[in-house]
Amino acid sequence: MAASELYTKFARVWIPDPEEVWKSAELLKDYKPGDKILLLHLEDGRDLEYRLDPKTKELPHLRNPDILVGENDLTALSYLHEPAVLHNLRVRFIDSKLIYTYCGIVLVAINPYEQLPIYGEDIINAYSGQNMGDMDPHIFAVAEEAYKQMARDERNQSIIVSGESGAGKTVSAKYAMRYFATVSGSASEANVEEKVLASNPIMESIGNAKTTRNDNSSRFGKYIEIGFDKRHRIIGANMRTYLLEKSRVVFQAEEERNYHIFYQLCASAKLPEFKMLRLGDANNFHYTKQGGSPVIEGVDDAKEMAQTRQACTLLGISESYQMGIFRILAAILHLGNVGFMSRDSDSCTIPPKHEPLSIFCDLMAVDFEEMCHWLCHRKLATAAETYIKPISKLQATNARDALAKHIYAKLFNWIVDHVNQVLHSAVKQHSFIGVLDIYGFETFEINSFEQFCINYANEKLQQQFNMHVFKLEQEEYMKEQIPWTLIDFYDNQPCINLIESKLGILDLLDEECKMPKGTDDTWAQKLYNTHLNKCALFEKPRLSNKAFIIQHFADKVEYQCEGFLEKNKDTVFEEQIKVLKSSKFKMLPELFQDDEKAISPSSATSSGRTLLTRTPAKPTKGRPGQAAKEHKKTVGHQFRNSLHLLMETLNATTPHYVRCIKPNDFKFPFTFDEKRAVQQLRACGVLETIRISAAGFPSRWTYQEFFSRYRVLMKQKDVLSERKQTCKNVLEKLIQDKDKYQFGKTKIFFRAGQVAYLEKLRADKLRAACIRIQKTIRGWLLRKKFLRMCKAAITVQRYVRGHQARCYAKFLRRTKAATIIQKYWRMYVIRRRYKIWRTATIVLQSYLRGYLARNRYRKILREHKAVIIQKWVRGWLARTYYKRSMHAIIYLQCCFRRMMAKRELKKLKIEARSVERYKKLHIGMENKIMQLQRKVDEQNKDYKCLMEKLTNLEGIYNSETEKLRSDLERLQLSEEEAKIATGRVLSLQEEIAKLRKDLEQTQCEKKSIEECADRYKQETEQLVSNLKEENTLLKQEKEALNHLIMEQAKEMTETMEKKLIEETKQLELDLNDERLRYQNLLNEFSRLEERYDDLKEEMTLMVNVPKPGHKRTDSTHSSNESEYTFSSEIAETEDIPSRTEEPSEKKVPLDMSLFLKLQKRVTELEQEKQLMQDELDRKEEQVLRSKAKEEERPQIRGAELEYESLKRQELESENKKLKNELNELRKALSEKSAPEVTAPGAPAYRVLMEQLTSVSEELDVRKEEVLILRSQLVSQKEAIQPKNTMTDSTILLEDVQKMKDKGEIAQAYIGLKETNRLLESQLQSQKRSHENEAEALRGEIQSLKEENNRQQQLLAQNLQLPPEARIEASLQHEITRLTNENLYFEELYADDPKKYQSYRISLYKRMIDLMEQLEKQDKTVRKLKKQLKVFAKKIGELEVGQMENISPGQIIDEPIRPVNIPRKEKDFQGMLEYKKEDEQKLVKNLILELKPRGVAVNLIPGLPAYILFMCVRHADYLNDDQKVRSLLTSTINSIKKVLKKRGDDFETVSFWLSNTCRFLHCLKQYSGEEGFMKHNTSRQNEHCLTNFDLAEYRQVLSDLAIQIYQQLVRVLENILQPMIVSGMLEHETIQGVSGVKPTGLRKRTSSIADEGTYTLDSILRQLNSFHSVMCQHGMDPELIKQVVKQMFYIVGAVTLNNLLLRKDMCSWSKGMQIRYNVSQLEEWLRDKNLMNSGAKETLEPLIQAAQLLQVKKKTDDDAEAICSMCNALTTAQIVKVLNLYTPVNEFEERVSVSFIRTIQMRLRDRKDSPQLLMDAKHIFPVTFPFNPSSLALETIQIPASLGLGFISRV
Repeated sequence: MAASELYTKFARVWIPDPEEVWKSAELLKDYKPGDKILLLHLEDGRDLEYRLDPKTKELPHLRNPDILVGENDLTALSYLHEPAVLHNLRVRFIDSKLIYTYCGIVLVAINPYEQLPIYGEDIINAYSGQNMGDMDPHIFAVAEEAYKQMARDERNQSIIVSGESGAGKTVSAKYAMRYFATVSGSASEANVEEKVLASNPIMESIGNAKTTRNDNSSRFGKYIEIGFDKRHRIIGANMRTYLLEKSRVVFQAEEERNYHIFYQLCASAKLPEFKMLRLGDANNFHYTKQGGSPVIEGVDDAKEMAQTRQACTLLGISESYQMGIFRILAAILHLGNVGFMSRDSDSCTIPPKHEPLSIFCDLMAVDFEEMCHWLCHRKLATAAETYIKPISKLQATNARDALAKHIYAKLFNWIVDHVNQVLHSAVKQHSFIGVLDIYGFETFEINSFEQFCINYANEKLQQQFNMHVFKLEQEEYMKEQIPWTLIDFYDNQPCINLIESKLGILDLLDEECKMPKGTDDTWAQKLYNTHLNKCALFEKPRLSNKAFIIQHFADKVEYQCEGFLEKNKDTVFEEQIKVLKSSKFKMLPELFQDDEKAISPSSATSSGRTLLTRTPAKPTKGRPGQAAKEHKKTVGHQFRNSLHLLMETLNATTPHYVRCIKPNDFKFPFTFDEKRAVQQLRACGVLETIRISAAGFPSRWTYQEFFSRYRVLMKQKDVLSERKQTCKNVLEKLIQDKDKYQFGKTKIFFRAGQVAYLEKLRADKLRAACIRIQKTIRGWLLRKKFLRMCKAAITVQRYVRGHQARCYAKFLRRTKAATIIQKYWRMYVIRRRYKIWRTATIVLQSYLRGYLARNRYRKILREHKAVIIQKWVRGWLARTYYKRSMHAIIYLQCCFRRMMAKRELKKLKIEARSVERYKKLHIGMENKIMQLQRKVDEQNKDYKCLMEKLTNLEGIYNSETEKLRSDLERLQLSEEEAKIATGRVLSLQEEIAKLRKDLEQTQCEKKSIEECADRYKQETEQLVSNLKEENTLLKQEKEALNHLIMEQAKEMTETMEKKLIEETKQLELDLNDERLRYQNLLNEFSRLEERYDDLKEEMTLMVNVPKPGHKRTDSTHSSNESEYTFSSEIAETEDIPSRTEEPSEKKVPLDMSLFLKLQKRVTELEQEKQLMQDELDRKEEQVLRSKAKEEERPQIRGAELEYESLKRQELESENKKLKNELNELRKALSEKSAPEVTAPGAPAYRVLMEQLTSVSEELDVRKEEVLILRSQLVSQKEAIQPKNTMTDSTILLEDVQKMKDKGEIAQAYIGLKETNRLLESQLQSQKRSHENEAEALRGEIQSLKEENNRQQQLLAQNLQLPPEARIEASLQHEITRLTNENLYFEELYADDPKKYQSYRISLYKRMIDLMEQLEKQDKTVRKLKKQLKVFAKKIGELEVGQMENISPGQIIDEPIRPVNIPRKEKDFQGMLEYKKEDEQKLVKNLILELKPRGVAVNLIPGLPAYILFMCVRHADYLNDDQKVRSLLTSTINSIKKVLKKRGDDFETVSFWLSNTCRFLHCLKQYSGEEGFMKHNTSRQNEHCLTNFDLAEYRQVLSDLAIQIYQQLVRVLENILQPMIVSGMLEHETIQGVSGVKPTGLRKRTSSIADEGTYTLDSILRQLNSFHSVMCQHGMDPELIKQVVKQMFYIVGAVTLNNLLLRKDMCSWSKGMQIRYNVSQLEEWLRDKNLMNSGAKETLEPLIQAAQLLQVKKKTDDDAEAICSMCNALTTAQIVKVLNLYTPVNEFEERVSVSFIRTIQMRLRDRKDSPQLLMDAKHIFPVTFPFNPSSLALETIQIPASLGLGFISRV
């Protein structure tokens, strides 16, 4: 279609603008051919009539669609012109903060004037190995492309970095070199890459300076060739320099500085080593103060000086040479302060003892007078004579400055030469990559000779660039078989001819320099005469006769002729140079010594490269004529030759271009000045590239990409199976003009603007489809809305009618309710009234009846009380009368009875006196006596009965009496109480009277008090009310405070919980960091170990030493020793002599620092080994001596001696031997003087201390067995007393510390003295007891000696007995001995039963010990019997085997003998036995030659680990420490060898990781430690190791497992790495979601799945493969989870890093693809039951990045949502994704700059890492949780396929 058809209404165009260069506008109506005016609408809202040029009638440039704005490659734009390029760069730089953009083969780099985090090692790793078009533009992408082409095409490469001063050339070149140094590494291990990078600080300090445009401007050009070997590793480098700006040494413009090194020296002048330089502030020197800006903001010159010195040291410049350099630089500064005094107009002089000159001469070690003379004079030589001429002050000043410049230039060249010598490699260079950092096109107000040379060099470079671009375009067209039409491009050969051809500017300049009286004016006239009006590129200014103008490719430049001749000659007085050459300062003559070879265009270096330099060539010694001729070469001539050589080098390489752009002149960060940018774009050739591309077919699409993008423009019938034919048919329909496109072999070529037309058709088609979809959707929505409205109306009607019905029903209910309420209310009122009346009546009745009842009650009460009073009165009166009557009657009776008694007494007295009475009385006395006797007997009987009754009665009487007496006493007491009560009644009556009086008085007082109380009550009530109010307020305040306290407590609790959680997380992170640091150290150790092995192999190959065999290390460690230090380095290098001659550096380039470190480490280990060997030799000698002494004693030893009878003698000998070893070890430790050996942490010290501990333990065991009787003689009471005493003294000391009063301290002191006395007495008693004990022990020793002699005799007797009777005889003898001993001690302790009792106790204990020994002996016997059975079984099997080997004939011939067939033993012990010489065969068959796949499929998992452990168990059972150590060492070394040999095979690494972990778990499970035996069966506990503690080996195996795990991670990373980007990002899992945008020259990898392209299914298949292999190998489930977590982290990190570096991937559709892919990975985790492995959490950053691509990004709420959602992404990553977000279709919108700033403001307080990319190489710290095995060792069968027939089960 015609281009004019695109100028329709709403089309956007670019129009020129004086301020903004180009301004965007929109057409208000369609353009018709013939229109002279375009109606435009500007973006600022104004309308404009744009007039077309009547001559050319060129229409304004069309603007690209927004979808193409911000592209990575400018050639991807549909419209290629200046405004499109400028706008695209501006959008990327300002809006997206992207400083790199491709323009075809050129990388455009805009200086951001800000440090960006895009140059870290993570970014380098991300770009390494990637195609240039697959990643966003970057200097690393260019460097990777150059490195890749060098390796692939075997062709040298060049990276040409150009641009204005301050555009960032030096930094770009520095980053390119850093990339090569990081990616390629160093072949010689001599850190060449570090030295290449270290050359930058030195060259910047001596070659860079501050200018008005740049704080670190390079004032020279340099070309660095980085050499590589055949393996593409750095082996060396070479630097060439061009056109150092020497004039800056002596002159600086305003706001500029001299070279950095001068200011660094002045800033470091106070250092002690710099005092001799006599420097000071920079303002004190003429050469450093002219610019008036000695300080650069943000730069510390002192620190820069330290970095410069460090770099010099790294490059091998010694301290003496460094000080020599600084002396020369300081001398230049002092030379600038030398002043001259004029004598007359033609002569001058220097003041005597001039201090600056004196300092200069001292530093340069030259004669003061001689230098003073030649600074003021010069020597003129003619053909006849030579004479000395004085010079004027101006000439002397110029000569001084020329000398300073010359010295600095020589020093600069010397440093460059030295750097090249250091970077030079003796190894042959295979290829190189050159980095050219050269000045860009310059134009200033005053342009001189330097600007002329710079622009001349840029003309040559531009020509080479144009030719290269033209050549690439031609190759592309020919490759695709497109008809080639010659493209017209700018050729700057005429300008180059004007400068360098015969009679050109440089030729005329050299000719004028040869003229004796040549001046700048005469040279200018020659230029005018030669070129003016003859060359269109040469002009003369109108107002000047000392300037000329050249039309360069970038711009016109006016050059001032003044100074051209002087700078071209570069004149220095020869006499001054001779004075310097005669210096005693050794370094100074080196600067001026003659070169060995004159430099010419044909000269070459030894490595085959052309050596370029811009410095003057130096004459050779052998040919003085030629030397003089070479000395006359001018600067321009030398520069031209160097430039030609540079162009030859560049033409012989594949160039890569980096154009640096300076966005503004004020160094403002991310500020874009369109005018300055356009100037530089024109000058650097970017627009020329665009013009060349636009002249042909700039837009190029593959057929598949075109089909995918424009499938919407095709109908179903147009789609054919062949994509190429489909595209042809569609294009013929869409674009009628066939000249607008061409079909190539693989691509379609479009003219400029055709892609935009196709995009317009596509957008129109999509818009029409959208309108149809919108129409249908809107109709459907309206129908849905109508139906909803109908349904809503019906619902409303239903609800309204229902509401009305409910209202009517409510009215009826209310009416009925009102009637009922009235009824009940009336009833309630009447009933209430009735109740009130009734209640009142009842109340009145109750009160009346109560009153009457109370009256009646009171009357009855009075009558009742009167009756009672009468009753008591009448009773009292009756009792009184009765008592008086009774008393009178009794008295009368007494009187009468007394009288009658007196009368009877008188009668009796009279009868007694008469005899007759007596006789009468005795008549019949005898009879009466007999009767009385009988009566007496009867009475006696009765008396007895009565006495019994009386006794009973007496008892009753007594009880009754007592009872009556008690009643009497009680009555008496009651009587007394009654008397007392009577008295009390009287007193109470008196008191009542008093109380009545008091009551009356009190009542009066009460009234007054009540009155007061009423008043007080009122006051109190008022006070209480006030207090209540206050209380209410206080309660409210209290509640508020309580609420506040609760809230604060809640907040504090939450804060503490958060802090606790954070601290817990921090502790976990610290633990993981520490674990990761340890595992990284292990990884580094393994890497150094591998490097050491490689170096050792290389050294072995060099010196042709045959591989040594294994060297056995002797050991005299005890049987229970556990000390083991594993070091594969020492184990593998024991056989290499420590003093082997090192190969020369020329033959094998080694990393000397690493080699020296390793050599030092080996030396230290050799010393430790020698010390250990000496100790072991000494112990062996002691053992031999002890054995010799034992052999001297005549002892009878028999092979059949039983264990029981020889135990005592064996224990005694072992005791002596162990004592000797213990003493020797202690002596050895005490006599060691070397602190590194005897230090507690030293290896030798640890080994000896472990030996000492083990020997001491064994000695204690032997003592217990030999001296078991002695241990029982010490009294327990005496042992406890010291403890109590010490405890009391400790308590006293603690009390003393707590006391504060002096009295307490005094008391404590007294108590302490008493305690001391007590302690002294106890010590004395203990001393006496110990002495007694010692005497007893001496006696016991004597008895033991006698017992020993008896035992000897017994042994001699026992040996004569048969074996069956020996045990019985020994037991009988023991019983006899114990009996005798018992009798002896009974006699001994007969007087002291306590001692006898203690003896009996000790005897019982001894008996118990003997029983335990007997049990142990029984166990030993049983074990020996089992072994005997095993041996018998083996012998039987051997006999059976021999029988099988005998032929049948032999069996018939020989007589059949009875054979004992042994019973098959089934009780295996879970051990495997092998011979020592079979160890290598075991390791070879089980480890080195084992195929993991067969073992994993056919056998039980972890079988090699079980077999190895069972072998270790047998060695432990035999108590063979050498066998255990040898087997474990061989196992570990063999596993390492297998992994080194087949370390890239996932199955092998997984197999040995699983077996190593299983071996480690077995060592833990059967170690005997309680923590590892919880899950064991009783049978498994019996299988625990008994003799050795292998904890040290467990640590070694754990470290080995960590190394294998890290190797496993690296293997799976290498396998997954190529799949991740293609499968997770590029492949369209959901077809048709994302479209393909137009791409430029740098084609990206296609996202359409072709053959060989990885997809998500490829990743899932690979994950399934990894998981199945690990499960087959029996890997621990927890370890599988860690591996899966690591795999998912790699997938997430690589995907996210690639997303952050690819602008084309940051779109909404790609976010959907990523989320779908992540969901598939999560589904895989669920299928494998691995959701709790933590793998999903590692994908969280990727998930959030995908969500960020899909969420809305407009409002502040969106920003808040993004900030809360993206908590796993860093601020830099969030901002980067938003900046990279690119719409794929026109319907999407870009993220505004204001929104991104809002995000940054909200995230400014977030503390996260500033790193942009995730560390894809990060390995999580691995742990190996203990996983015991339930498999019984005795059930394991060894398959024959393993070839382990030489081992047998035990």
